[in-house]
Amino acid sequence: MTDAEATLLRRAADYQFGRGGGAALFDDLESLSVTRTSSGRPRQVTAEDGRLVSYGNDGRFTLGIDGGRRLHEAFEAPRNRVVVGDESEPFVRDGRNVFAKFVDEADDEIRPGDEVLVVHEDGRLLAVGRTELSGDGMRAFETGMAVKVRDTVGEDGE
Repeated sequence: MTDAEATLLRRAADYQFGRGGGAALFDDLESLSVTRTSSGRPRQVTAEDGRLVSYGNDGRFTLGIDGGRRLHEAFEAPRNRVVVGDESEPFVRDGRNVFAKFVDEADDEIRPGDEVLVVHEDGRLLAVGRTELSGDGMRAFETGMAVKVRDTVGEDGE
């Protein structure tokens, strides 16, 4: 990956996840690998630890669990986080979606369609996914899907 490509990916990540998102995801250029579409557009960005993001046709990233880990380390709570308790943890780890009635906290800046981190109330990363509701809506509603879970951290934390 060239420096120019890295700059473009970092800018897109900063726009989507907020300042610092690009540096958190794409800080180590030597370990990054980019797969491309037939037209040359980036499709997936991986590192030694796994898939960081996929780059969609809409110009937005979808997080992989390894990209989620990087954002989790870089951003302080409650940024980009949806918090669930003990009752939901086994279901989320199993790849099931998060429903609004089980959301304890959510970042006020979350909008429907955002890529977020699903974390346990003790701060551990459980999963990454796409929101269906705003942060306020997740806290206010008693029914409905809050986060469509895409990728999870396994039982052993891997």
